[in-house]
Amino acid sequence: MQKERAEDVQLRIADWITRFAGSMWFVYIHVLLFAAWMVWMEDSPWQTLTLIVSLEAIFLSAFVMIGQNRQAEFTRKKADHDYLSQELELRHNTELIHTLTVEIHKAVNAAAAGEADAGEHAEQVPTATA
Repeated sequence: MQKERAEDVQLRIADWITRFAGSMWFVYIHVLLFAAWMVWMEDSPWQTLTLIVSLEAIFLSAFVMIGQNRQAEFTRKKADHDYLSQELELRHNTELIHTLTVEIHKAVNAAAAGEADAGEHAEQVPTATA
């Protein structure tokens, strides 16, 4: 997934914008630009500044949604992978437990058969009397 994201130029640009927009540098730059705009650019800066800020908010929200969609896709793929891994592990453990149970059952039966044979031989062997 990371290789796919790294190969796509559009996703790299979106990642960079989202990372930058979530930084304090973004905030500092905007504070300086908006202050400069209000002081030096126009006599009545509010209408144009409001338009610019609204457009920027629209684009930034689109980048945030792109990032959330990609993160959701990554999370879904990871969950699918984890589920398949756990299912494989469960299947392996079940087979192992079954194999061990069969082997224990054979060993117990063999031991029980050995004790029964030993008991029959003990009855047939004459005992010495004093």
